[in-house]
Amino acid sequence: MKKNNPYLPVWFALVLCGGILLGIFLGNRAGELNPFRGEKDKLKEVVNYVHDNYVDTMSRKVIEEKAINGLLEKLDPHSVYISAEDFHSANDPLLGSFDGIGVQFRIEGDTVTVVNPVSGGPSEKLGIRAGDRIVKVDGKNIAGIKISNNDVMRKLKGPKGTKVKVSIFRRGTPGLVDFTITRDEIPTYSVDISYMANPGIGYIRLSNFSKSTHEEVHKALENLLKNGMKKLILDLRGNGGGYLQAAIDVADEFLHKGDLIVYTQGMHHEKEVANATSEGLFETGDLVVMVDEGTASAAEIVSGAIQDHDRGVILGRRTFGKGLVQEQLDFKDGSALRLTVSRYYTPTGRCIQKSYKDGLEVYNSDYYHRFMSGELEHADSIKFPDSLKFKTPKGKTVYGGGGIMPDIYVPIEKDSTLAYYNHCINKGLIYQYAFDYTDRNRLQMMRFKSGSQFDQGFNVPDQVMDDFISYAEKKGVKRPAKIPQKADRYIRAMLKAYIGRNLLDNPGFYPVLNSIDPAFERAVMELKK
Repeated sequence: MKKNNPYLPVWFALVLCGGILLGIFLGNRAGELNPFRGEKDKLKEVVNYVHDNYVDTMSRKVIEEKAINGLLEKLDPHSVYISAEDFHSANDPLLGSFDGIGVQFRIEGDTVTVVNPVSGGPSEKLGIRAGDRIVKVDGKNIAGIKISNNDVMRKLKGPKGTKVKVSIFRRGTPGLVDFTITRDEIPTYSVDISYMANPGIGYIRLSNFSKSTHEEVHKALENLLKNGMKKLILDLRGNGGGYLQAAIDVADEFLHKGDLIVYTQGMHHEKEVANATSEGLFETGDLVVMVDEGTASAAEIVSGAIQDHDRGVILGRRTFGKGLVQEQLDFKDGSALRLTVSRYYTPTGRCIQKSYKDGLEVYNSDYYHRFMSGELEHADSIKFPDSLKFKTPKGKTVYGGGGIMPDIYVPIEKDSTLAYYNHCINKGLIYQYAFDYTDRNRLQMMRFKSGSQFDQGFNVPDQVMDDFISYAEKKGVKRPAKIPQKADRYIRAMLKAYIGRNLLDNPGFYPVLNSIDPAFERAVMELKK
């Protein structure tokens, strides 16, 4: 038997230490090849790696925004990132106001033309008028340089209290007229118009749901009730939604105390329920709600609540189908993220969010698919599976899973006798001619002080109609041998409506437009039953 080597433990220790050192060395070498080894914040390391190694120069901000957008696009269609540059244009419509000079404008002949100054705004107070051309801003020419709408807004909008100098060309006035405008808070309105459409029948057109929406609707209802309203048409066509709370408050005006308006629920958000109070101004009168494929989100909450409680008639075409609720996270650099955190459900338990499993492109082209399928012309082209059927308290069948199906379907108007009219309006010729006519005749047209006065006191004379036909022919629309009676009526009405808008804004426009609107006529007929 051999005697134990007294140096063996020392050798074992040396081998062990060598192994440890070799492992550390190889680990470091591997780390040079794999920069993410052992890092906990993978997303941050990817951004750093792209910034430091990408083939082209790219700022860290751009990389971060691309990464955020790429992530959100894979979640759902309504989770979005809003850059600091786009933040105000995205948020201002929801706030009910913005800071600026207070003019509606359009770029006409490469010149910024004032369509109407905002009532009570800083421009109106200084005497700026409809038809004025803004030629310079702070001494710099903006005419004839192909300026965009966004560039105009960037120059004219600004913090309250700041000043901007504009130079204006005005018909009949020699030279340019200079104004120094102190920017102020400019209100934006959700109620486009409210008026008595027929004896006893009121009409409210609502364009969105902002912080000021409920107050506007409440005032409109008060005024209509004072004027003898017994029945109401609430027009939500084209209303893309907005604040959830605004929708709840508006629905409350029409529902009885305790009625469920909407509830929301998400994976990380507990169920929240909203019920009607006793504060509604119009809880019992006959009600028709007009909707179409542009009616979305908050507007669908109102429509769904009224339909589910059998409170009123929903009239029009199937709504958009947005049943997702977003919360906004604001960043220090002025940007923001809107993340979908829950779904909303109508009182019968319907989620009306349409599918987005086929991706954003298919989701956003839904109108095209509805048109091609014949849905916009025929109600029976719309198919709902039995699993999406729900019952209201009175036993009416309603549907979930892709917008709100109206109780009374009104197709888009398709009439071969309107071919000439459609050609003219689709090319923008009626709008353009009306703008030019108003511009040429503004002084004599200023005798009309209200929408009702204009509607009753102005009609398109035959001479103007003949002149328009000649104008359209010069623009490439062939003069027909004879214009069908219906097309003639529609052209005259739209010319009048656009002239009214150029003079008096929405009060001069919508009453005339509604006179040739089949859906509006059907709503009035329904309320007259």
